Amino acid sequence: MSEVPSGKGPEEPTPEEELLHRVEDGVVWITLNRPKAANAVTPDQRNRMIELLEEASASLLVRAVVLTATGDRFCTGADLRAGQRPPPPKPEGAPDRVIGDAARMIRTGAQRLIAAVLDCEKPVIAAVNGTAAGMGAHLAFACDLVVAAEEARFIEVFVRRGISPDAGGAYLLPRLVGLQKAKELIFFGDDLPAAEAARIGLVNRVVPREELIGVAGELAARLAAGPTKAIGAAKWLLNRSFESDRRTAFDEEAMAQDLVVHSVDAGEGLRAFAERRDPEFRGF
Repeated sequence: MSEVPSGKGPEEPTPEEELLHRVEDGVVWITLNRPKAANAVTPDQRNRMIELLEEASASLLVRAVVLTATGDRFCTGADLRAGQRPPPPKPEGAPDRVIGDAARMIRTGAQRLIAAVLDCEKPVIAAVNGTAAGMGAHLAFACDLVVAAEEARFIEVFVRRGISPDAGGAYLLPRLVGLQKAKELIFFGDDLPAAEAARIGLVNRVVPREELIGVAGELAARLAAGPTKAIGAAKWLLNRSFESDRRTAFDEEAMAQDLVVHSVDAGEGLRAFAERRDPEFRGF
């Protein structure tokens, strides 16, 4: 629950402009747009991102997703001061917060967003333009590919606030960098430069800031031109791989192949191979 100061200035975007999105050549671009609030995510932004990711899964017109942000910071976590629902009525004498309140807020908030990225049936690319802290770092790590600007930093900020990690951090990090490195990152909360993040496997590519959107767009275009159902099945299998025993993993691999092999794209891929030409995948 990394919290940052917020507050609208006269030049801040309207609520409708705080989360930008467009579909272009089969790619959904989702852009956090609260630069003056360090792109801390409001509940409305979070819920809209979840909706857009769910829509991307269902739409045959969408074949890849890019998450990015405006300004010089990618996302500094959840903005806990923005648009919170009023608490339900309580009996006289009850404290403002009771056991279960914080857990419920995390389950229905940050964890839902991270799960929406992991569960999206289309590949999701994070184009990290600057600092990604707390939930913002985990939002990037949940993506299938991460492209970072050279000046980007990743911060497990929770220890600095005296709290334990949330937004899926203790689930994601050991799977990405191993248990000991995950403990180091979470226990100390030091800034992790983009180049070091790439060295330990958290980032796929580090590029100059001015090339970030172009490189992310090129990767997204390649994915959007690929066999969407096969890529989606591969994502599902890979995300489950650390939680399955060998027998289960092999069974799921076989079932996924059995489903995907009957897709239009699989037929096109096999014909193209036989005809010695490049395939033209359609996404279904």
